[in-house]
Amino acid sequence: MRLKSTLEQWITLQEVDKAGSIQAAAVSLNKSHTTLIYLIKKLEAQLGVKLLEISGRRAVLTKHAKSLLRRADSMVEQARDLEEMSLQLSAGVEPEITIAMDHLCDPTLLYKPMKEFLKNNTTTSIQIVETSLSKTTDMVTSEEADIAIITLPITNYPAQIFSLTNMLPVVSISHPLAEQDYVSIQDLAIHSQVVIRDLGGSPSTTSGKNVGWLKSNQRITVDNFDHAFRATEQGLGFCRLPEHVLRQRNDEKLKIIKVEQNEKYHVPLHITLPKRSKTGLAAKTFYEILLREANEHLNTNNENVNV
Repeated sequence: MRLKSTLEQWITLQEVDKAGSIQAAAVSLNKSHTTLIYLIKKLEAQLGVKLLEISGRRAVLTKHAKSLLRRADSMVEQARDLEEMSLQLSAGVEPEITIAMDHLCDPTLLYKPMKEFLKNNTTTSIQIVETSLSKTTDMVTSEEADIAIITLPITNYPAQIFSLTNMLPVVSISHPLAEQDYVSIQDLAIHSQVVIRDLGGSPSTTSGKNVGWLKSNQRITVDNFDHAFRATEQGLGFCRLPEHVLRQRNDEKLKIIKVEQNEKYHVPLHITLPKRSKTGLAAKTFYEILLREANEHLNTNNENVNV
């Protein structure tokens, strides 16, 4: 079906409604009074609906016109969005960027920067891929990710500090270790340990990376911290979990235990651009926002520690 009306006609009607009169709309649109009347009269003829009526000494929109305009507003807005998208695409803005985020990173650190980015970049979608150990490295070296939040910097990939994650040893309150005021390494060795699988390694091989203390006689290996949290909560073993996971869950069924020479440690997280000079405009923009927010977060934490 061929459309009878044009966007210009609906924009004209929209501006008349917003400005309050044809004369004011003509000034706003930088068109003559006569041109606007012609466009609206033509639209009336095309639709078979009266759009203007005289009220006092002014021509105003009829009820039918206002009803139609409520539908037309979204159409005009979508047309403007399409033009904005075209401008961004022609400037080289990517339609989608991929963020590789190591599972030790607190995901809430991404939300505020993402909200700011999406507000000003309406054409770019964001895909977040959770990674760990060798999978994190693979996402960087294969350049699958536009931005990567990693633990240790990877050779030949410049990186900057992003955040610090505190790792705490925990058990269920019903676990035997929860009854001890102080736990030795020997005590841990005789209990099951819940560990996170290297998502880059095959479950049937030993090709994945190992990190941390892993000398328990028995292990329960899971894919992520959500599974680890639930397994630990059920009393299946002890586990080291990120402090932000424990804080968000606020679960009274878990107890932080004091371990000999190993109560708590920090894992530094870094941010890098895997594609380096080939990084697109959208990814660079989001990277700068992430880095700025990360620096503010780190500075705030340092001030709190100093106080």
